[in-house]
Parts: sequence; structure tokens; C-alpha cells
Amino acid sequence: MLNTQEFVQEYFAAAIDPDPERYHALFAEQVVVRDDGKTHRGLAEVRAWRSEVPPVRYRVREVSGPAAACRATAEISGDFPGSPVTLHFVFERDTQGRITSLSIEP
Repeated sequence: MLNTQEFVQEYFAAAIDPDPERYHALFAEQVVVRDDGKTHRGLAEVRAWRSEVPPVRYRVREVSGPAAACRATAEISGDFPGSPVTLHFVFERDTQGRITSLSIEP
């Protein structure tokens, strides 16, 4: 399993990679993602959610916590109302290092 810093770097690198499979490979099949007041359950729903995210840039501000349950704060900018915005990402990962839970909050 990647350590906390390596994992967060990989998450945000995958999030901007033109190949969406790099991003989706980070998630467990039964993942639960909470973002913008909505809950997405399972990899199929995460794929649908992610397909609607506009192209953005991330600037990681802070990373904390152990590898299995870490937190990152990032500034997100792009072509969306209110840009830029600072969001907090809370990750839980399984023993293989795949994301089982992700909450994205202001």
C-alpha cells in the first residue's frame, strides 16, 4: 500500500489524467463516494459521477492521517461557478490500498 503522501499524489495525478481508468483503478468495487450532497455507491455510480466532473486543476495544501484513513485539503480551480474552491477529501482504504470511502466536503 502506498504511504499517505504517495497515495494523495497518485489520487490527484489520476484525477487529471486523460485516461479515466487510472482514476477508477484507485477504487474498490463497493466504494461509497459522498460529494456535493450526493452519495454514489459502487464503481458504476462513481464512473457516472466522475464523467460529469469538468476539467479542473488541483493544488494540494495539506495531507494528514495514516495510509488507511487519510485526509487531504486541496484548492480546486477550473471552469465552474465559484472557482477556485478549497475542499477537504477524506479517504478510507482497504488492505490492497483501494479507496472504499471518499467524502469531499467544503
